[in-house]
This record gives sequence, C-alpha cells and structure tokens, in this order.
Amino acid sequence: MGAQSAGPLVAGVDSSTQSTKTLVVDAETGVVVARGHAPHTVSRGERKESDPGQWWRALGEALRQCGDAARQVSALSVAGQQHGLVALDAAGEPVRPAILWNDVRSAPQSERLIGELGGAKAWADRVGSVPGPSFTVAKWAWLRANEPEAAAATAAVRLPHDYLTQRLTGQGTTDRGDASGTGWWASATEAYDTGILDLIGLSPDALPRVAAPGEAAGTVHARDLPLPHGALVAAGTGDNMAAALGLGLRPGQPVLSLGTSGTVYAVSTHRPADPTGTVAGFADARGDWLPLACTLNCTLAVDRIAALLGRDREAVEPGGGAVLLPFLDGERTPNLPAASGLLHGLRHDTTAGQVLQAAYDGAVFALLRALDQVIDEEAAPDAPLLLIGGGAQGVAWRETVRRLSGRPVLVPQARELVALGAAAQAAGLLLGEDPAAVARRWGTARGAAYEARERDEAALERLAGTLAAGEGLLRG
Repeated sequence: MGAQSAGPLVAGVDSSTQSTKTLVVDAETGVVVARGHAPHTVSRGERKESDPGQWWRALGEALRQCGDAARQVSALSVAGQQHGLVALDAAGEPVRPAILWNDVRSAPQSERLIGELGGAKAWADRVGSVPGPSFTVAKWAWLRANEPEAAAATAAVRLPHDYLTQRLTGQGTTDRGDASGTGWWASATEAYDTGILDLIGLSPDALPRVAAPGEAAGTVHARDLPLPHGALVAAGTGDNMAAALGLGLRPGQPVLSLGTSGTVYAVSTHRPADPTGTVAGFADARGDWLPLACTLNCTLAVDRIAALLGRDREAVEPGGGAVLLPFLDGERTPNLPAASGLLHGLRHDTTAGQVLQAAYDGAVFALLRALDQVIDEEAAPDAPLLLIGGGAQGVAWRETVRRLSGRPVLVPQARELVALGAAAQAAGLLLGEDPAAVARRWGTARGAAYEARERDEAALERLAGTLAAGEGLLRG
C-alpha cells in the first residue's frame, strides 16, 4: 500500500492484451495509494485469442493485491484493449475464446465489407474509419463465415471492457470511445448503424447501451470481488481513450505510444474521416474525437529481433545502410495483414547493433508516417511529442523517435496511464467534473523534456524507398 489518502478513493483498471493492472487513487490529489497486477495468456501463432474468464479472474487478483484500499473505493472504471470480439450466449457465458485486436484472420472479410458498403470513402464518411482486419465488424463477419454454430449461439456481443463492466454491474453498457472502434457505431450519427448491422447479420439487441460521457454504467453488483457493493461504476472506455484521459490531453497535443502495438493520436474537436484508412476516426471518452493510427509491430517485434541477434534491447549501434521493416505479425499501418519482416541492405561490415537499430527505425517510421495525418491545424508544428507506453522508458526508443521525428519529446513521469485515465473517469463521475481536467489537476503529464534533434532525412528516405520497393513481397 502506498501513501495515505486525504479524499475519496477511486479505482482504475487497465485490462490489456497481456495483463490486468489496477490502481486505487485519491480522487482529489491523484496520489496512488495501492496497485495490483495479474497476467493474461494469449494463444500463440496465427490465432490471437484469450479466455474472457481469465480477465475476470485477473481483475479479482489485481484488486486483492490492493488490500483494504480496494474495499474503500467509491467509484471505479474499466479501460480495455480495443476491438476484441467477446461473443456471449443467452446466459452471459462466452461461446468461444475472445478474438483479440491483433488477430488478422479477418482480412478477407474486411476487404469484402469495404466493397459491400460502397468503398473506403463511404465507410470513412459514415463510420469515421475504414474497417481493417482489427475492427470488431470484420471479426464478427469472420466468425459467421468460419464458425457459424458459434455465431448462431451468440446472444450478445461485447468488447473486452464491456464484458468486465457487465460482470461488475449486471448491465450491458459501453461508451462512445470504445464503440467507435467496432465498425458498427457511426460517428456521423453517434449511434449504431442499423444498415451495417443488417449487412453483417447482427441484431442491435445483441449490443450494449452506449452511455453518454459522464454517465454511470451502474453500481457494483458482483459479490466475488473485494469491492464495496453499490460503488459507482463508470462507463469505462478503450485503452487509447483512457490514456488520453490519463494525460489530460487538450486538442492538438500529439501522443506516440510504444507498447505491444504502437499508436499515434491526438484529441481533436473535428470529426475525422480518412478515406485512406490510415487514421481511425475514433471518438474519445469525453465528447470530442481521437484520430489515431496504430501499428501491430512495436516493442515485442523489436525485442524479438534483439533476441534473434543475441543482444540486449539497448545494444544499438549507429551507422550502416541496413533497413528492417519488423512487420512480424502482419501490419495494420501500412495495411499489410499478410506481411512478414523485411531486411534489406546488408553488407559485410554491417554489425548486429546496426541491424537492431534498423528494427527500431522501421517500427518508429511506420508510426511517424501517420503522424501528420493524425494531427490537424489545432496542433502547433513544433508541439512536443508525448512519448508513453513501456517503450518510452527505453533510451533507444526515445532517441530513435527524436532522430526520426525532429520534434521535441516529453516523457511523462506518470506510469500506467491507461489505469490512471480510468481512475480519472471514475473520479470525474464521483465528483461531477471533466475527467481530463481531473487528470490535469493530478499533474499526470509532468515529466522529462528533451529538445528537438535534426531529423535524419537519409534514414527516412531509405525506409520509404524500401517500403515502396518491397510492397509486393510484403503483401505476402
């Protein structure tokens, strides 16, 4: 247990691909008084699936690690990995393991759906996003095509955070932020799109209610968790939307997140609609928008390259002309779901450290290509990049971002920003405040600032040239 609390306590939950993290936080000051962590397992190989029941068990374990503090919370919120398909039967039990965001088996269904609704621009105008294989709408279409018995047994479809919120409250509730990543919630109307639901054979009755920003999902109904019965439960949101809340983002502040996936995003007051599909036109958890680009291959891919080379992840070396595009799990940005890694430009004098640096360059390059499309006129051209996620603590990651972006970088001191954002949402609900303003009062974005470096144009040109020349190979 951490510092003593002066105000009411709230809990924030981050249910990610790999683990569940919980924070118990003083709602007035933002002081973390207790924390917990429990791991998840994900199937290996092409299938990226998890048993939703383990998320619930991990939530209980992480809360128990918080001790007495968990039993004193007045409100809580769950943030979760986006896009995952949780199919439930009439009794609320999963009919199969959840299909996770980074499972790209639904690429054929994605392409078919885009065509059936009139093309990419029609999707962007209507939904705000072009539904790639990661989107829940493509995963549901895959399930119907490949496991019709499981689809027929499905009475309710939930996202990962919805599933946990429903088990907490007994009510089917989601929020506009996470719902905007499904492909069947239309940003143009801020409602479920019945035309799209008819197209994929899914009843609106199978979907959760979309709570308004600041609205509660219910109260704690579950008896098997160390939480006060009747504590307020916020609507929750997706992990990226929660991180934006956790940073207290104002419109135009660009964020680059380095985790299992890499993301770039910024809060905007303008509804995004990118027909190229590079930028997902997500809603945020407050009432604004969160244009976002996401890559599948980030820290895990680079760590895998380091392991293959037998080097520590920080053991990079400058120089050389090697280019490595580490698309080990297929890729979402650029949209190359069948891709594998591509290494080009080896010479006799190329060192292992240079190859490892090339892997960092390839992962960061894919994110920076999307950055200019994510941020709009609300962002100053020299605004610092807020660097977050596990990779933000690595010197090699930070210096690669500085060298390839040419921007100043700010690394917030606060950790576990998704769980902090969920806690801020819970505090906002409890106190009747804007959750982003709560996070700003907590000072979550304070951290180490690094000046801009001259951008490495030569490396960027090599990367762009290799991507263009190798696109045929990368398409698989």
